[in-house]
Amino acid sequence: MKTVILIGAQGHMGQAAMTGLKNHNVITASRSGTGCDHTVDITNKASIKALFEKVGPFDAVVNTVGYCEYANFSEMTDEQWDTTIQSKMVGQINLVNVGLSYINDGGSFTLISGILNVKPIPMAIADATTSGAIDTFVQCVAHELPRQIRINVVNPTVLEEAWDVYGEMMPGFQPVPGALVGKAFERSVDGFITGKVIFVDA
Repeated sequence: MKTVILIGAQGHMGQAAMTGLKNHNVITASRSGTGCDHTVDITNKASIKALFEKVGPFDAVVNTVGYCEYANFSEMTDEQWDTTIQSKMVGQINLVNVGLSYINDGGSFTLISGILNVKPIPMAIADATTSGAIDTFVQCVAHELPRQIRINVVNPTVLEEAWDVYGEMMPGFQPVPGALVGKAFERSVDGFITGKVIFVDA
């Protein structure tokens, strides 16, 4: 049994990840802290550091959050770009950067991107751009991590459980059950792969 920190545990993606982590000691965290063991803001390095220090020794970090703004490219403001970049991209990179000082030898990081960087839709340029950046980051940084630490990213399509929220903006997409996405997180945490983009698509 591993000690796994799951960030964003109360969201649809967090609940999907939880289905694949049942065999582990899962410590939950989110920005609001509601229903979770801890509070964390991944856009703030001090907040990330405080989380890891409170938890103590751990074997894996699974992140399922990354806030994105949606608008047509010509209408995206600097603030909307910055909000998305700081959360979906820089925030996740911070988790790894700070986490390296705390995670156990042979531990793993699992980040989140999203299918829109390979299947673009209107209004989602910021989401697609930052998802693509995280996919690239994981594939490259895997070669630089010390102490047999692994890193992967789950790149899922829309969840069945979230179809009522996102379905209207994703015509022609086939949603997948959260349990299937959970298997991708399980594969990342329990397997030996590293530097991989784990696509979950219909």
